Amino acid sequence: MEHSCSVCGGNMLDGGKLVDYYDDYAPYMEIDNAQLIDGIPNTSSNHQCIHVGVCSVCNFTDEVTVNEFNIIQ
Repeated sequence: MEHSCSVCGGNMLDGGKLVDYYDDYAPYMEIDNAQLIDGIPNTSSNHQCIHVGVCSVCNFTDEVTVNEFNIIQ
């Protein structure tokens, strides 16, 4: 993840998808359905996902928009 902390400028680490924190079964939800409940309009159609960013320096947490990409094997 290439995002900087808005508090100290440190590197933000990826804490995973925001919707995974909603409840115990959220991590098992299909990504397309999860994007419908993330609270951000058009994340599904824009191929974006909201993740939790955690600063590696000051431990500040923030919501970070991440662009989806396909891994071709």
